[in-house]
Amino acid sequence: MDLSQKQIAYYHLPGLFEFYELYRVFLPLFREHREYFYDWCRIGSVYGAPADCLWGGGRTSYGEQDPKDVLALMQEYDISARLTFSNSLLQEEHLSDHRCNTLCRLFAENRSVHNGIIIYSDLLLHYLQEQYPGFYFVSSTTKVLTDFRELLQEVNREEFRYVVPDFRLNKRFCQWHTLTEAQKDKIEFLCNECCWFGCKDRKSCYETVSRKNLGEDTPDYPCASPDAAEGYRFSKAMENPGFIGIDDIRNVYLPMGFSNFKIEGRGLGSAMLLEFLLYYMTKPEYQLKVREAVYLDAMLDLF
Repeated sequence: MDLSQKQIAYYHLPGLFEFYELYRVFLPLFREHREYFYDWCRIGSVYGAPADCLWGGGRTSYGEQDPKDVLALMQEYDISARLTFSNSLLQEEHLSDHRCNTLCRLFAENRSVHNGIIIYSDLLLHYLQEQYPGFYFVSSTTKVLTDFRELLQEVNREEFRYVVPDFRLNKRFCQWHTLTEAQKDKIEFLCNECCWFGCKDRKSCYETVSRKNLGEDTPDYPCASPDAAEGYRFSKAMENPGFIGIDDIRNVYLPMGFSNFKIEGRGLGSAMLLEFLLYYMTKPEYQLKVREAVYLDAMLDLF
């Protein structure tokens, strides 16, 4: 089926470094067996950061894959790679970090598609714009922009190609309808957040992750969610008032003019990511085929 660009959902998927082995199996399936997958969806990017990354934020990363292998895989399939550099506590002295600059030099080598950086710090943004002008930039959801007026100010900043709103704005349809087409093109909705909808500590939680990535010895943030002990469950995320499912995407957001959707899950493990790929991208009648192809790959440890 021939679809216009406005009828296509572009997914931005987690685990650029963390889930390299899963993508090494999944991406050939997605290319060679498009009949398994919804014709109205594409992969817009894959995002993440390697372990012990000073500029990292949002989640504490654990990916150990060689960055050259990661970049080669994304380039083979013409997928934009996004470095998650959303640390909110960076200072001037952190800008010279050798490892992060080496990553930037490597991923700035854009070929068929441009690579991007998900970012919080304006200090880092200005540094990267000067040193590595080939990247595009995504304003991180870790800014926790829950006020719609503040969000629009962020959307109107020319520095950002995309802006990821706080998930609690997802269903503000009366306000989303007021955006221009250009503004809608910059919105990237976070679909499957499991965080408590009433959480008031989200920004502090992200700051704790930023401190950990800076090497500070700090305890995990004490989550006040009523069911925090259960951890992430996709079934629970589906009950979240901010959840965006495939019917929402097809019947509500795409007709409204929105095309970009972010799937979280860098810290959840390959098995959970596979469930996201099955739910958001795979036709129900082919989900078993995709699941078997991934499970039966001897190199992939899903658990």
